[in-house]
Amino acid sequence: MTDMPLDALSTLSDDALLVLFSNGDPAAAQLLTRRLAPRVLAHAARLLGGDRAEAEDVAQEAMLRLWRIAPEWRQGEAQVTTWLYRVTANLCTDRLRRSGRRRHAALDQVPEPEDDAATPAEAMEAREREEALQQALDDLPERQRQAVVLRHIEGLGNPEIAEIMDISTEAVESLTARGKRALAKALAGRRDELGYDHG
Repeated sequence: MTDMPLDALSTLSDDALLVLFSNGDPAAAQLLTRRLAPRVLAHAARLLGGDRAEAEDVAQEAMLRLWRIAPEWRQGEAQVTTWLYRVTANLCTDRLRRSGRRRHAALDQVPEPEDDAATPAEAMEAREREEALQQALDDLPERQRQAVVLRHIEGLGNPEIAEIMDISTEAVESLTARGKRALAKALAGRRDELGYDHG
């Protein structure tokens, strides 16, 4: 058990916090949850077509699995986020396969734009863009969707994505390139409707 102040804990890596948690430090678990749970939830929601309830279940299960493996965690062997993204993706894949269908985001499940100053028309346009992107993502083959989300929405690098997906970096590059082309094609006919200019 440590008596490290919270501000000192916040400077530690995910890896170090997980080790502290496994040694009985509840503050480390709190900090790690605050740091990682929102990212896991957002990732799950994107992979599950915007289904918030399912994404919350997946995020909770992924975090529980992290706490369960904490005592065996070997610092420096893998990044905590890489492990979590892989578990989250696998849980989402299982849910999608069990349901036997793809999910499309309902309009009320799409998050509101963050800009409070947006006019109602701008907010509606932003919502339509978000929904169109989610539907286009849902129509991608599963591995392409996962690679595109990790690369272009989560902002991860190809080596980390390769580790998460257990494939080569060349395969990641191929999946993201094919996914981007498919998204561009799917959204091309809707540029005017969605308010994109042709610049």
